[in-house]
Amino acid sequence: MVSLPFGMSLPQRLTRHEAIETLRRHLMSLTDDQHSICQVASEHGIFCGGFRRFPDVEFRERFHGSVSRRDGLTRSQQEYLANTWQLARQILQNVGLACDAQIQAHDTCGGWDDFSNEDLARFLRELLAADVTVVADREPVPVG
Repeated sequence: MVSLPFGMSLPQRLTRHEAIETLRRHLMSLTDDQHSICQVASEHGIFCGGFRRFPDVEFRERFHGSVSRRDGLTRSQQEYLANTWQLARQILQNVGLACDAQIQAHDTCGGWDDFSNEDLARFLRELLAADVTVVADREPVPVG
């Protein structure tokens, strides 16, 4: 869990857009050009759980284009390929996180659309020790 810098706090109530923007800033600080948030979340057991939230069969189904065509790969090797694929998607779509790429594609997951407002509040609590309520937006959330 990471606390906000000294003297900084979040309001007790955030719109969905504000919650996603806050999470996006934090999650991007955990990633780099070789590690998607899916991989980071898997390795550290944070956020949505990343690749590891899916059992082997479901993982192969979701990442069929990059993983299932290759027989005999270990789960670790499959996740490496899926991570590389996610990073490529981010570059092609010019977004910073797989969550932003997937909100457009909805092929391996739904990106931010997979998370309820309660999920977003829980992620903020777990990652930033912020006790907030997330409420609906009046307008659609812009991508990345």
